[in-house]
Amino acid sequence: MPKINLLPREIYELIAAGEVVERPSSAVKELLENSVDAGADSITVEIQAGGIKYIRITDNGCGIAREDIKNAFTGHATSKIFSADDLDCVATLGFRGEALASIAAVSRVEMFTKTAEEEIGTHCVVEGGQFISVDDAGCPTGTTIVVRDIFYNVPARMKFLKKDVTEANSVAAVADRLAISHPEISVRFIRDGKQTLFSSGDGKLISAISAVYGGDFAGGLIPAEGSNSTVKVEGYISKPLAARPNRNMQLFYVNGRMVRTKTACAALEEAYKGSIMVGKFPSCVLNLIMPYNFVDVNVHPAKTEVRFANEKEVFNAVYYAVKNALARGDERPSQDASKIIEQRVAKQYFAAVEPRTAQLHFAENQPAEQPVFVKEKKPETVVRVESPKVSGYSAREEDEPQLIPDILPKVQPAVQKNIEEPVTVTVTEEKPVETRVIGEVFTTYILVESGNELLLIDKHAAHERILYEQFKTENKNIASQMLLSPIAVTLSKDEYSAVLANLDLLSDAGFAVDDFGNGTVLLSEYPCILEGVDLSEQLTEIAGYLASNIREITTEKLDWIYHSAACRAAVKAGDITSSYELEKFAQKVLSMPEIRYCPHGRPVVAKLTKRDIERLFGRA
Repeated sequence: MPKINLLPREIYELIAAGEVVERPSSAVKELLENSVDAGADSITVEIQAGGIKYIRITDNGCGIAREDIKNAFTGHATSKIFSADDLDCVATLGFRGEALASIAAVSRVEMFTKTAEEEIGTHCVVEGGQFISVDDAGCPTGTTIVVRDIFYNVPARMKFLKKDVTEANSVAAVADRLAISHPEISVRFIRDGKQTLFSSGDGKLISAISAVYGGDFAGGLIPAEGSNSTVKVEGYISKPLAARPNRNMQLFYVNGRMVRTKTACAALEEAYKGSIMVGKFPSCVLNLIMPYNFVDVNVHPAKTEVRFANEKEVFNAVYYAVKNALARGDERPSQDASKIIEQRVAKQYFAAVEPRTAQLHFAENQPAEQPVFVKEKKPETVVRVESPKVSGYSAREEDEPQLIPDILPKVQPAVQKNIEEPVTVTVTEEKPVETRVIGEVFTTYILVESGNELLLIDKHAAHERILYEQFKTENKNIASQMLLSPIAVTLSKDEYSAVLANLDLLSDAGFAVDDFGNGTVLLSEYPCILEGVDLSEQLTEIAGYLASNIREITTEKLDWIYHSAACRAAVKAGDITSSYELEKFAQKVLSMPEIRYCPHGRPVVAKLTKRDIERLFGRA
C-alpha cells in the first residue's frame, strides 16, 4: 500500500488556489467582495492585458491593521466567522478565508493598507505565497492591492487562459455585477488606461443598470417588487416587447450576492406566460432579500450556487412580484396603423427575395408588373430577345432598386441607352414540368398535382432550405446592405466577448460589426437576404450561440449562423401568399431535387400517390 505523506505547504497552497482562482476575473471577484465587506463606498478596478499582467483594486474601506496582515495572507484565516454556527447565517460576501492566500500563492502581490486608527499605513509584498517585505507607507484609509503576473509559477494553468480581450471582458462582467448588486457603491473600471465603467453610487438601482448596460436597455425595464412572509423581491424586469432570444440577461441576487437559481428563473418565466412570445425570454435584475439562515451559500467555493430552505416561498415571491409588475407597468404597444399595414404587405410580397445582383428597369409604356429580365448566361442555347427601343434612359446605379421575389431568376440590366438592335443573350433550355398548383391549405402547405402524385410543400421549410443553400453558395461573398444608421446592440459580457472574438466570422456571413465599448456593439451592414428581419434580435441570437459554443470550430459556427439567418428570413407559416407566388415557388422547389429537408431536418415535400388517395375512398 502506498505511504501517505503530508504535502509541502507550497503544493497544497497551489491546490487550494486552483479552487478559488481560475482566471484573473476570479481574483478580481474575491478582492471586490473583500472591499464590499470592508464597508467601502468607492472602489476602483484597473487591469492591463486582461488582468494577466496587472490588477489593481483600490477601496476606501476600513483597511487592515498591521498586526493582522500576515494572518490575512494565511489560508483559512478570516474576520467574518468565528464558529460553526456562523456558517448558518453568513451575512458577508466572503467568509472562507481563502481569497488572499490563494491569490498570493499564484502571483506577485503588493498591498497598501491603513485603518482609521493608524497614523501610518503598511506596505507588504508577497510572491508565490512567501512574504518578501513589510514596511511603513503613506496611504489613505482603505486598501489597495496590486496583483501582477498571475500564474507566473503555474505554467500549466497559464496556458489555459484565453486572449487578453476575453479575460478583460470577464473582469468587466465582475465589475458590472458589483455595480448592480450594490448601487450604493461607486464603482470605476479602468481597462488598459481607459475608463469603461463608472457608477455614481447614488443608491438607485436603475442608475447602476444604466451605467452598466446603457440607457436603451434600462429604458425597456419596469420596476418590480413584492414580498411574502419570508422573501422580499425588488428590482426591474423587461417589458414583454423587449424580450430576448436567450436568458443571458437574467440577473438574480440574494442579499446582494449574485447567484444562479433555477427556482427564481422558473418563476420569472412562468409569470411571463401569456405575455411573451414562445421562444423568447425576459430580462431582469432582481434582488431577493431574505433571512441569512434561510439560504445556504456554503455550497461551492465560487459562492454562486445556493440552496434555499423553502424553494416554494422563493418561487411564489418572484412569481407574484413579476406578475404584479407586468399588470401595473406594461403599457399596451402603440404603433402607427399605416406602418403596420405597410410592413405586413411588404413582408407578404417580398418574403422570398434574394439579394439584388443588378438594377431592374422597365421599358417605356410597359406595365410595372412585367419586369424585363433575362436568365443567367449559360453557353447552351442562343435565344434572341427583342427589346423595345428606348431613348434617353439607361441603367444607373443611383436608380431606386426594384425588389423581385427570390423565386424569379436573377436579372441583369436589359435596357441600354438608345438601343436600336435586338439584344442577344444566352439561357438554359428548360423542359416544361407537368405540374399544376392547386392552391394552399392552412396558409402553410402548397398543394401541387404532379402526374399521378399530390405533393404538399411546406413553404417555410422549403424557403429556409433555399436560403440556406444560397448562403453556402455565396460563402464569404454574401451580398450585404449598409444601414443608414448603425444599430447599437447591448449584450451580456459573455456575448460581447464572443462577438468580438468572431468579428471575421460574422463578416464572412455578411454582418459588419464594430466594438462600441462597454458591452455594446454596432451593426452597420447585414446580409441583404435579411431585409425586414429584426436585426438587433438576430445579432443577439447569434451572440448567445457564440457565447455558449466557444469550442466549436469555425465552420460549425458559420453553418449555424446560416441556419439562423435562413430561418428568420424565410416566409413564415401563416403568411398570405399570392397565386402567382405559389406557382413560382413550387417551380423553384421542384426544380431543385436536392432540397429534401430544411436545415433543421424537417421534410420539405410530402407526397400522396393517386393510388393512396383511391384507397382512402375504397377505389383501390
